Amino acid sequence: MKILLTNDDGIHAPGLEILERIASKLSDDVTVVAPSEEQSGAGHSLTLTRPLRIRKHGPKRFSVTGTPTDAVMLALGSIMKDDWPDLILSGVNRGANLGEDVTYSGTVSAAMEGALAGVPSIALSQASARPGDADGVQFEAAEAHGAAVLEKLIKALPEKRTLININFPPLPADKVKGVRACSQGFRDYARLEVIERKDPRGFRYYWFGLGETVETPGHRTDLESVADGFISVTPLDLDLTHHEAMAALDGLLES
Repeated sequence: MKILLTNDDGIHAPGLEILERIASKLSDDVTVVAPSEEQSGAGHSLTLTRPLRIRKHGPKRFSVTGTPTDAVMLALGSIMKDDWPDLILSGVNRGANLGEDVTYSGTVSAAMEGALAGVPSIALSQASARPGDADGVQFEAAEAHGAAVLEKLIKALPEKRTLININFPPLPADKVKGVRACSQGFRDYARLEVIERKDPRGFRYYWFGLGETVETPGHRTDLESVADGFISVTPLDLDLTHHEAMAALDGLLES
């Protein structure tokens, strides 16, 4: 099995090293194509206004001067053009990608690009123990459990235009409670926090905080599952059509 690895934290990110070790347990044919610099929050953006460059760092190891989407596109359209991967793994991200984070996440978006191309794709992220503690992320749960979770998922890889989003809780490996298939959660947008401060010259600047998790019956969303100590596994569909609304719209537009 040929595996392509990418991420949004950059070619030198510690989470990518961990993903390489995880992937080595699944295959001896692994290629890395990742952004040259951190691209967190880049979402599914691609570069259209400047040329991209590829740098080779070693056998089957490359960086791209662009976004995670750029990295996947160049991997499939150039680096691996005649030998596409059987699986794309994106991560392990430094910090969780839960709830509506999936719409902003470069990690998840790299897997989205793979799914759009018809390649089974999985995003992996390691939650931090405290919000905003990116430098303090401990990857123990991801490294200890990543290969075992992927081995199970490989038996039923996602179909075209779907992908899988995995998040590991911020716990020691032996404290993880298990693996839970769950839906995407949402935060309470009404509780979005905008933090205003002033720089040394007196000019205002702003940071965004995150709203609180919306509670659901049975705690079956990704946000709640990770908070409860489980590894969350969420299938995502790139067909954004709200099919249940189609009939109502048909009636409205035909009247």
